[in-house]
Amino acid sequence: MKEKLYFWVKVLALVGIGLAIFLLWEQFFHPSFQPCNINETVNCDAVISGVVAKTLGIPTPLIGLIGYVVIFFSAIKKNAKLLLGMATFGLVFCLYIAYRELFGLHVICPVCVLCQLDMITVFILGILLVRKK
Repeated sequence: MKEKLYFWVKVLALVGIGLAIFLLWEQFFHPSFQPCNINETVNCDAVISGVVAKTLGIPTPLIGLIGYVVIFFSAIKKNAKLLLGMATFGLVFCLYIAYRELFGLHVICPVCVLCQLDMITVFILGILLVRKK
């Protein structure tokens, strides 16, 4: 059972890494085609060029990328405590960004919503892994 949980954490971490790289790529290169920008309310501009583009001077997607990489390697090493710790930080960070987007900017970032769902799932799997020890 634990092996399956670690497998799914690795899969979800790779999905998160992909999402973070996508946002980072959009932030640095500002491509003309931006599939994330649907309208004024649903777009990724807040995260790639708005006030939440950086957190403590660090590009916000880079923080997510680093977190997902640590989660991925903690799943490879089967370190449930590190995995849960990073997932907890990631979940709190995602909720903080979501709060700023929704209530400060009145924007929904679709990629961020996917990251939030991903991180919630990783967090739940992390709790299950720590309980199984």
